[in-house]
Amino acid sequence: MNVQKLMAEGLGTALLLISVVGSGIMGEALADGNTAIALLANAIATGCMLYAIITTLGPISGAHFNPAVTLAFAMRGEHAWRDVAPYAVVQVIGAMLGVWAAHLMFDLPVLQTSTTMHRTGTAQWTSEIIATFGLLFVIFGGVRHKPDTVPTLVGLYITGAYWFTSSTSFANPAVTIARGFSDTFAGIYPGHIAMFILMQIIGVGIGHVVLTRLFNKM
Repeated sequence: MNVQKLMAEGLGTALLLISVVGSGIMGEALADGNTAIALLANAIATGCMLYAIITTLGPISGAHFNPAVTLAFAMRGEHAWRDVAPYAVVQVIGAMLGVWAAHLMFDLPVLQTSTTMHRTGTAQWTSEIIATFGLLFVIFGGVRHKPDTVPTLVGLYITGAYWFTSSTSFANPAVTIARGFSDTFAGIYPGHIAMFILMQIIGVGIGHVVLTRLFNKM
């Protein structure tokens, strides 16, 4: 396995979580109790970071930063199955390091467990299926028709999906796991992580069935 690719995936995922958690902390601190403003700040910062890391690291590793995306590429035959586990491992490690870095920047305890309890139930689970499917839709649609727009498409999609999904569009198992260890605006109670990840995998499966047909060369 190419070490440079693993480094890119780990660093990119770390930077993604720094933006997710850090902007959540900052947004909540400055919004004076206005959750909508905090979420807006969180969404914009995350979308901007996604554009930056996909643009700079995409040529090295493909810029997955997400085990669900890696799995989807493998199912399409565009990523070696033997490389799925290494990618997923460094993505999770990078995500955890990113969370801890965000805590350090805001002078919070590094080791935390989230107490955010509202991220569960049918609405949230359905949202994660749709959010993951939508992420793959813009990725594979962009790759098929205009590859140079993928960073913009993903950044814009996630910025929007923070608002049009009740779960705020995690759509990423590594992100989901890491956010379980941040008792901040972006957190998710660890007991709710497994169902989020299951829904994300279901979203990958639906995406594979639909998108391989939709974006096949005619």
